[in-house]
Amino acid sequence: MRILLKLELDCTADAAWRALHSPRAVTELYGPLLDMAPMAASLPTSFEPGADVPVEIRALGLLPVGQQLIHASDRYTEDANGPVRIFRDSGIPLTGPLAALDVWDHQMAVSPLPGDPSKTLWRDRLTIGGIAAVPLWPMLWAAWQYRGFRLRALAPTWSYDPPAAETD
Repeated sequence: MRILLKLELDCTADAAWRALHSPRAVTELYGPLLDMAPMAASLPTSFEPGADVPVEIRALGLLPVGQQLIHASDRYTEDANGPVRIFRDSGIPLTGPLAALDVWDHQMAVSPLPGDPSKTLWRDRLTIGGIAAVPLWPMLWAAWQYRGFRLRALAPTWSYDPPAAETD
């Protein structure tokens, strides 16, 4: 089963790509309802390709909901409008209600919005499978609608202009 989002975001594709790799930015997408806490000493500063990052998901920052293994990979391709960067989390829920799923494949593609490279075309696809997919789909669909709302709200904050170098 699949859940899809296709959004125009008010940030560059470069800013969206950086945010996809930022555990803090990803955590903000679900806040304040859900929080992602490290199961190790701390979250990495970036989800690097090939990394396996175990996290605990907490409701309202307090109640454990389950543990998730995030397995990050990147892919680069092109479509008719130009370059597309794809971040894939092919990890799996370890505990909690989502652990009943046999398949968890979350792919997020970013590219400059055709006609307006100052904005991003964001495509988000979650594929789930297993006997629990049907009963869990409505809950995940609702979570992805909230995710889309938060993506639109947070995207303008992702742009970063480094300070100009001082000259003597």
